[in-house]
Amino acid sequence: MIVRLAREQDFPGFLGLAAEVEHYFGPMVDDPGFHSAVDKHIRRSTALVAVSSGSDLIGGLLFGTNASMCHIHWLVVSEKERGRGVGRALITDATRTFVQGPGSIEVVTFGADHPNAAASGAHTFYERLGFVPAEAADPGTDGGSRQIYRRAVT
Repeated sequence: MIVRLAREQDFPGFLGLAAEVEHYFGPMVDDPGFHSAVDKHIRRSTALVAVSSGSDLIGGLLFGTNASMCHIHWLVVSEKERGRGVGRALITDATRTFVQGPGSIEVVTFGADHPNAAASGAHTFYERLGFVPAEAADPGTDGGSRQIYRRAVT
């Protein structure tokens, strides 16, 4: 597996990953807003991809920074590759590439009472990487609860 900056030709791979998680997050593949966000992150060099030895896109991450706060805007690992360190590798590389100096990284995921919280495995994944639950976030487009997870970076 190789983690690298995303390129324009990776866009279809992002759509393929999005298709795998639409049942959690709602329509993305045909959403112009999602297309725009992916394109913006690719152009700004704030999108990473994990590529298999066969050059298939197996994970993607959209990242943002704001003063001392960094944000994981979107992180998806192909269903067949979950549990193999792809998400960890993407976050590790994003931290090394984008985070400068002390601060924190945060991500918004499902609230504890959301039906997809357990099914997605997001809480367990982020907690294993040192993230801790922080304050509640605004509800998602589905009306369900959302939770911020945060990790200090030194």
